[in-house]
Amino acid sequence: MSRLHALILALLLAPLPAAAQFAVNVTPARFELQAKPGQVLRESLDIGNDDLGVADFILRTSDWTLNRDGGVEFQPDILAPDSCRPWVRIERFKVRVGGKSRRKYRFEVHVPADARDGLCRFALLIEQGSIAAQISPIENIQMPLQGRVGVIVYVRVGNARPAITVERLAIEPVNGRPTPVAFLRNEGTAQGRAEGVLEGADAKGRNFELVVSPLPVLPGETRRIPLWPQEPDSARKEPLSPPFRIKGTIEWEGGQAKVDTQVP
Repeated sequence: MSRLHALILALLLAPLPAAAQFAVNVTPARFELQAKPGQVLRESLDIGNDDLGVADFILRTSDWTLNRDGGVEFQPDILAPDSCRPWVRIERFKVRVGGKSRRKYRFEVHVPADARDGLCRFALLIEQGSIAAQISPIENIQMPLQGRVGVIVYVRVGNARPAITVERLAIEPVNGRPTPVAFLRNEGTAQGRAEGVLEGADAKGRNFELVVSPLPVLPGETRRIPLWPQEPDSARKEPLSPPFRIKGTIEWEGGQAKVDTQVP
């Protein structure tokens, strides 16, 4: 399980020369759980206050979606049609944490006895001050806007599993820069993540490696997954030149695919 310990400094929307600060760290970064129909899961997360003074936090659940770039968009005020948030019980809505202190926060997931195999997913929001509508995580690190941290919870119910296929490779803008990407389709009933290190060569014959981003691919979606080039020293002076020859193996839970293609 990845560990989130990021110091978060977000200015609150207040007409003051220096606004208060939101300094919190939360572990773990996410939960990936398994449950049977009728089972009750009991879990806890750790909330730390990095400030010197006492801090009050508001906690609530939220549905969420992923945008095209992998950013999380929260929907705390609207219950999604397929939401499993009614299964969730949280310890309390407000907690107080002393300066430079930590406390555990408990929550439960009550899976109905008639629940079908599939994925229950929600977020636990830890907030202080103004509420933002979106955060954009970099892999497992959540950086909040205006005082918010979101911990993602996945619960696989029954025999839920991903079923991923590689549709194609391409070069598309990612963070404003042309980047090799793989389009992955998940026809399964649970989230999946790809991994792997691929071999690449550019138009000038320079060899480099590409690391498959571990962004989640949710059931029923096709997601663009960046293949991050690990550029050789020569590329620092002169960028890599497409087209690229890419080969290797992209792996995921329960499967893999070999690639050997030229992009674009």
